[in-house]
Amino acid sequence: MKNFKIITCLLFVTTFVKAQQLQTFIEEAIINNPEIQAFDIRYKIAEEKVNEADWLPNTEISAAYFISEPETRVGAQRARIGIKQMLPWFGTISARESYAYAMAEAEYIEVTIAKRKLALSVSQSYYGLYETRAKQATLLENIQLLKTYEKLALTSVEIGKASAVDVLRLQIRQNELQQQKEVLEEKYWAEQSSFNNLLNRNENMLVEAVADLEIPAENELYNTDALSLNAELLKYDKLYESVVQSELLNKRERLPMIGFGVDYLPVSERTDMQVIDNGKDILMPMASVSIPIFNSKYSSISKQNELRRKEIETQKNQRLNVLKSAFSLAISQRNQARIKFNTQLKNLNQARDAEEILIKSYETGTIDFNDVLDIQELQLKFQLNQIESVQNFYIQQSIINYLIQ
Repeated sequence: MKNFKIITCLLFVTTFVKAQQLQTFIEEAIINNPEIQAFDIRYKIAEEKVNEADWLPNTEISAAYFISEPETRVGAQRARIGIKQMLPWFGTISARESYAYAMAEAEYIEVTIAKRKLALSVSQSYYGLYETRAKQATLLENIQLLKTYEKLALTSVEIGKASAVDVLRLQIRQNELQQQKEVLEEKYWAEQSSFNNLLNRNENMLVEAVADLEIPAENELYNTDALSLNAELLKYDKLYESVVQSELLNKRERLPMIGFGVDYLPVSERTDMQVIDNGKDILMPMASVSIPIFNSKYSSISKQNELRRKEIETQKNQRLNVLKSAFSLAISQRNQARIKFNTQLKNLNQARDAEEILIKSYETGTIDFNDVLDIQELQLKFQLNQIESVQNFYIQQSIINYLIQ
């Protein structure tokens, strides 16, 4: 029992280390990936628009010179200088800021989605590297096994219990496995290049993928309610909120604007007579109101916002259906991978039992090397299928994690 606890602990530590290794790659990709950097910049631009929203209409400054000076009681008016500032209705600026903030939040969700998609791509590529390396190791193991059989065949040839054809068959089989191993090596370099590009680093940089992975004893149970946390759905919530804020801003902007200003008129002194306040300049404060009488523009925007809200609701429902289908498919394929793995494990154990029987037959001098090749081929098939099942299990688990986390 004590030994069992030690083994279980070691398996947990190994699994944890492997997960940490992949997580490290994902974090590096998020930091270095140009697409993520572009999304971050877009988010920063959207954030800056919150500051941009705090603006007022341009201050109007005017100046005029009277060519024909109008006479007043206190003298002739020489010029007119005015300054005016229009102010939006109360709450308009805060509504504008709220709308800009809602748009920034929608951009932030886009950043989150991009990061999660990148994490999924890195995971899938990483498990592709695992598959290739694991298959290479299996092929090498089988090549070594065939070399052992070749020695047995050579010994059998010497004592007249086998023919040189058996030896040649074993050698041909080794050549075929060696070819598969070399082809997988080329595949590994291509996958490694793609993996490094995801991390935006030198494509020839060596990647040490895990040599072995194990399917957990039990599947984690999930429910479609967890999809509500998916960033792709949260994006629609943020877009909906931005439309709500857009409508609040539209209602504010259709309200009047208030203007305040002052006009200054310099006046020349009269020389023909003396009057009270002779030549006194004129200072004239002013107030104005800008009323949007023709407001069909704002009515149209309100209608557009209402249609946009309905559009977002239907888009969210459609996307939820797509995510549910993807979720169900990933769960099914993950379970299929476990079933296939267990079946291949049983077949592999039975093939090894058959191999053991053949080896014992050799001791009595009745070994059939055709049977040896058949059993070896079956073993290799089951081993490679197991590796593919493990890879598919973890890829489907990555998709599940993307969908629910």
